[in-house]
Amino acid sequence: MTIATKCPVLVTGGAGYIGSHAVLALRDADWPVAVIDDLSTGFAFAVPEEVPFYRGDIADGVLLDQIFTEQGIGHGVGAIMHFAGSVVVPESVENPLRYYDNNTARSRALIEAAVHAGVPHFIFSSTAATYGVPDVEKVAEDTPQQPINPYGWSKLMTERMLADASAAHGFNYGALRYFNVAGADPDGRTGQSTAGATHLIKVACEAAMGKRESVAIFGTDYDTRDGTGVRDYIHVSDLADAHVRTLEALVEQPDRSLTMNCGYGRGFSVREVLDSIDRITGAGIVRREEQRRAGDPARLIADSSRLQETLDWTPRFADLDTIVRHALEWERRLANLREEA
Repeated sequence: MTIATKCPVLVTGGAGYIGSHAVLALRDADWPVAVIDDLSTGFAFAVPEEVPFYRGDIADGVLLDQIFTEQGIGHGVGAIMHFAGSVVVPESVENPLRYYDNNTARSRALIEAAVHAGVPHFIFSSTAATYGVPDVEKVAEDTPQQPINPYGWSKLMTERMLADASAAHGFNYGALRYFNVAGADPDGRTGQSTAGATHLIKVACEAAMGKRESVAIFGTDYDTRDGTGVRDYIHVSDLADAHVRTLEALVEQPDRSLTMNCGYGRGFSVREVLDSIDRITGAGIVRREEQRRAGDPARLIADSSRLQETLDWTPRFADLDTIVRHALEWERRLANLREEA
């Protein structure tokens, strides 16, 4: 694909964790990029200075109309990568209406604005939480979607809206269902920066840096190799690359939409993740054993064969120690950034 054929891409939530990595991946592949983010959980420093940045809400129709026609990013937006939203599962249970507003209602407004502007391609940041607690060894795209929390439902509703709107209005879309995203940009340009994050590798890195006293292991009696939960961890830069490859596929075949799991197809237990951090730091994180959390499956591993068969995508960082090392390197850099601020 030549640069001339690469349409401007609007990245929603482009100042956040995954969105900022997608911005880097797009720029590295010579796609024109702009970002919209309200900075409720994102950080302006994560957006490169030369990338047009609009601080605002994805449901702000006036702002979206401006962005879609802005000459400075290349005669209108040709694709949207939609990462903006709320992602903390327990918070979604405590405040479901916020999640249905932020993740579903505002996505509906964004999709409507994109349809009115004639944007032909849309890529959506979905989640394995749409599957709920699947009773299978590996989760395929046709595994029944039975969410068990408002977060999963809010994402599944948006998938349904995209499918229906695509059929009615003629754009194509990609829905990428993430498993456990971790790591950071290998060149240290961005990483997971949100305070109070709940993902295991981020929490463990904070503990390794002395920001937390311990790491909780929720459940030690699962039917797994060491009794702790097993998850499929995908490096955030590999995930960002999958988004770029998905965009290429949508542009090349405008009559086809894609729904794909994003993972490596193999999992690591909680203890194995913590062992990796201990191994890399040469220290020992304090581990605190707790009861299982309601709704946590023993294992959640992607069948990612469709992703690898459909796209020209080969992961570069499919190694647990590499994922952990990059996450730790970013945690150190983040501490320095905050000291400088």
